[in-house]
Amino acid sequence: MPEPLDRYSKQMRFAPLGREGQVKLGSARVLVVGCGALGSSLADTLVRAGVGHVRIVDRDFLELSNLQRQVLYDEHDVASGLPKAIAAANKLGAINSQVVVEPFVEDVTYKNIDRLADDCDVIVDGTDNFEVRFLLNDYSLSANKPWVYGGVIGAEGQSMTILPGETACLACLLPEPPPPGVTPTCDTAGVLGPAVSMVAAIQSAEVLKLLSGNRHAINRKLTIVDLWQNTLRQVSLEKLHAAGDCRACGQRDFAWLEGRRGSTTAVLCGRNAVQLRPDSPQQLNLEALADQLESVADVLCNPYLLRAETGRFTLTLFPDGRAIIAGTDDVAEARTFFAQMIGN
Repeated sequence: MPEPLDRYSKQMRFAPLGREGQVKLGSARVLVVGCGALGSSLADTLVRAGVGHVRIVDRDFLELSNLQRQVLYDEHDVASGLPKAIAAANKLGAINSQVVVEPFVEDVTYKNIDRLADDCDVIVDGTDNFEVRFLLNDYSLSANKPWVYGGVIGAEGQSMTILPGETACLACLLPEPPPPGVTPTCDTAGVLGPAVSMVAAIQSAEVLKLLSGNRHAINRKLTIVDLWQNTLRQVSLEKLHAAGDCRACGQRDFAWLEGRRGSTTAVLCGRNAVQLRPDSPQQLNLEALADQLESVADVLCNPYLLRAETGRFTLTLFPDGRAIIAGTDDVAEARTFFAQMIGN
């Protein structure tokens, strides 16, 4: 009968990791926030590497256009109508049964971040929006918990590891989220799959260093890679950190964590869709709502979501009251459609 660590034999032959590091990975816990392009690749790598407990949180469901860059999923997953977190957990459980994979279909907010992250050793960023990243940054600093930022647009990606008290944080680099229209988005610039894989590989390596006891090997610089221009740059952020005037790590002002910043709506990148989130979590009876909507829409319902298609718009409703309205990127229009279908 094979030993539990046999499947990691090649990994353990890498001297800086070794058997001792592998054992540490097996007892570690990671929170992967977002399971789309970056998040699915991150979760896949960490589960295969033997990280003992991988918690996945994602608010969204699968679409055909995801398959170009979201490596865990296939056409069957899209047809099933499952949320990304559930589909990912199903796949990952078949890849490595030694690892505990814990999926949550939720939007990460200041109200639930502590519950989701408190017992995890590292947080890794697989999101596609800066509001969540600023929340993760605030939480990381407040809880003294490392996190690994990553982002990709077009063929370019970035990553940096935040070690509270030791390195610059995201707010040092970017004091405020970019205003709408100032920076490219996946709608305007697209996303290349190889760039996603590259950034996810950098992030995953940083997580493995942290969890295996190799903190000294952490890259304390911002890494910027452009696969189309064939460039890789590293930017030192030591002066930003040393200045001490950062809102978050310098002044300890955690506006995003305390709920003083942030919104209940989000335009979803590349989706022509808007997410609406209630002020407080709810517990909806999806089956009852499905019965009500069948006369006016084509309805799909499972334990995780309800989807109602009406022609131009598609409403996807989750048990906690969140809704994604596809067919518009106008928040007011999305709210109007939601009110017509569900009520205020």
